[in-house]
Amino acid sequence: MTWHLNGTYLESCNCDTVCPCTTSGLTAPADDERCQVTFAFHVDSGEVDGVDVSDRSVVIFADAPRVMAEGDWKVALYVDGSADDAQADALGKVFSGQAGGPMAVLTPLIGEVLGVERTPIDYHDDGRRHAVRVGDVIDIEVEDQVAPQFGADGPVMEVTGVFHPANSTLTVARSNRATGRDVHGRTWDFTGHNGHSAPFSWSA
Repeated sequence: MTWHLNGTYLESCNCDTVCPCTTSGLTAPADDERCQVTFAFHVDSGEVDGVDVSDRSVVIFADAPRVMAEGDWKVALYVDGSADDAQADALGKVFSGQAGGPMAVLTPLIGEVLGVERTPIDYHDDGRRHAVRVGDVIDIEVEDQVAPQFGADGPVMEVTGVFHPANSTLTVARSNRATGRDVHGRTWDFTGHNGHSAPFSWSA
């Protein structure tokens, strides 16, 4: 199987900005007893084994131990409800790590798959704001951060050289809203907490 994907990414979790997991290669303890994180990807253009998956989104929710490198993650995968059967199957293989690529690095850390669902996903990039809504269960908007001294149009803050499937450089962001409602029994409000955004470009 050969494939390539290009698109944009956002992340929201319950850590303060910037979370220790991101800056330590998953080896430093998170700010809370559990790390609950949502990874959202929008594929601007891409093909998986001949199947065009452009303009489709995938969201992954993970509930992990405080030290994420310990594994035993509990993970739910949401695939864009507008995807047809071939697209959903192709996206599922890539984002579960079955097709190799960056997500395969995380596969050994997963202890339980909570579910795989096809559901409406609404993903938007608006300058320095990035938002995703997953059905009626997840609603997130993160905003890239700028040092006040530079003014609103200044350069965004970034962390570089990180171990992360999306990109080795992530924009530092904070959530304007970040709520989950009954996500496999989990409900939260992480508004004001850590976020990231980045472009991604993968192939295998």
